[in-house]
Amino acid sequence: MDPTGEYDPGEDARAELVARGLVQGVFYRDTMRRAAETGGLAGSAVNLPDGSVRVIFEGPAVAVLAAIEVAREGSPRAQVDELDIAWSEPRGERGFTTG
Repeated sequence: MDPTGEYDPGEDARAELVARGLVQGVFYRDTMRRAAETGGLAGSAVNLPDGSVRVIFEGPAVAVLAAIEVAREGSPRAQVDELDIAWSEPRGERGFTTG
């Protein structure tokens, strides 16, 4: 996927997100895990020392885009103030971890 958001629905994509706001201690990472599982995505969701959460989604481009929309909303108790997105080539991730 290119930075303009153009994609082939059949290709794989990788997006690394950093969510800022009220995103720790509010089931945000578990919500990301469920979004990944729903879309058949691999990756991870990890709390960062500054209070943000880093999320990686990798898999079918259409599913990555859908999971990013979930990340914008977060869990019911979360408040996502900012979501940075960086695209890169898929790396062959397997499974999804929250650690």
